[in-house]
Amino acid sequence: MEKTDDYPPFQLGKSRFDQSTFQGRLRHFLDITDPRTLFTSRDKLNHSLELLDQYKANHLPNGTTNRDLWEAQKIKQAIIHPDTGEKIYMPFRMSGFVPFGSPIVVGLLLPNPTMKQMIFWQWLNQSHNACVNYSNRNATKETPMTRFLFGYFGAVSSAVGIAVGLSFLIRRANNLSPAVKLIVQKFVPFPAVATASTCNVILMRNNELYEGIEIFNKAEKVVGTSKVAAKKALKEMAVTRMILPAPILLIPPIVMTFVERTNFLRRNPRMHLPINAVVTTLSFAFALPVAISLFPQVSSVRREIFGRGNSEEN
Repeated sequence: MEKTDDYPPFQLGKSRFDQSTFQGRLRHFLDITDPRTLFTSRDKLNHSLELLDQYKANHLPNGTTNRDLWEAQKIKQAIIHPDTGEKIYMPFRMSGFVPFGSPIVVGLLLPNPTMKQMIFWQWLNQSHNACVNYSNRNATKETPMTRFLFGYFGAVSSAVGIAVGLSFLIRRANNLSPAVKLIVQKFVPFPAVATASTCNVILMRNNELYEGIEIFNKAEKVVGTSKVAAKKALKEMAVTRMILPAPILLIPPIVMTFVERTNFLRRNPRMHLPINAVVTTLSFAFALPVAISLFPQVSSVRREIFGRGNSEEN
């Protein structure tokens, strides 16, 4: 099969981009969040699944290229759950995260929201996140539904509590002018969402601190389980979840603060919402993959550290 820079020799279950570099991780996440896969027809999906089955059986049709195989795998990974083999509902696919999540983020960033609006959008955001997390969960080791519900209610409670609490404090701050209060209010969603995301991952995965997680050697072979690795992974995941919402919830308010001062928006106040929606969607579509790409998806633990306090390892 023909090899090109964009389409290297096909590897089943692997990324076609170098995951050891930021650029490779960025291209990978732009690929898996590609919303064009949402419009994949049933025939196209079945053809992709059949082509990958033929690859496994070493009976590829004549003329099949690396590009054909990579595109088939992209479609399968975008639509089919890798463990259950079932279709993921469109709003909860990674490729649907931006199209279906952007209206929610626009709602979170509405200027001067009422308490009811604030509670509604925070609840809707955490509900959407919970459905995405559940739909894309690791199903090789079934997680009790009670744990998902525990994480969900913890995330909703923390998000709503922080958003309402901060808004109440801002409105009671007599030393701030109304204009300053309005600007500060725009940034309330970030600490609320960041705290809720961190709370969710801690509640969902705290059992790993006691059970440990599987670790792999360089040959990607499972060599045991480790509580040390679990602690490191949970800490890194919590920090990551705290940072990831930053570009989505901080860039639009900063941009809109300057846009609101323009004569155009002063003359056309009705354009505020559509402009805000465009800025938010662009931030969501491009800043999120950049933020995710900053962090390698696989972490390492030194052998001597792995050996400490891990009596269950093989």
